[in-house]
Amino acid sequence: MAINLEQMSRKELLALQRDLEKALAAAERREREAARKEAEAAAAKYGFSLDEITGGGKPKSSGAKIKYRNPDNPAQTWSGRGRKPAWVHEALARGLDITDLEA
Repeated sequence: MAINLEQMSRKELLALQRDLEKALAAAERREREAARKEAEAAAAKYGFSLDEITGGGKPKSSGAKIKYRNPDNPAQTWSGRGRKPAWVHEALARGLDITDLEA
């Protein structure tokens, strides 16, 4: 199917673009569903569910890397984005430098 874009008007090209975007989104949905079904079948072959293998339902990370860690409680971390946590303020008040908290 050859389309001569040179002979199309701007309005026709915009309509074609909208139709193409819709078709691409529909194709992606179909391919995702097919991939999910194949992955489920592969997991089932070994006696697992797809969720068991992928840890399904776990929240995704925000992507911000840990930049600072509380030396008194290593479970407390901060990416350096947003407001400083209370433990950072407390550490700074005790005389620590922000570089002392780097992870």
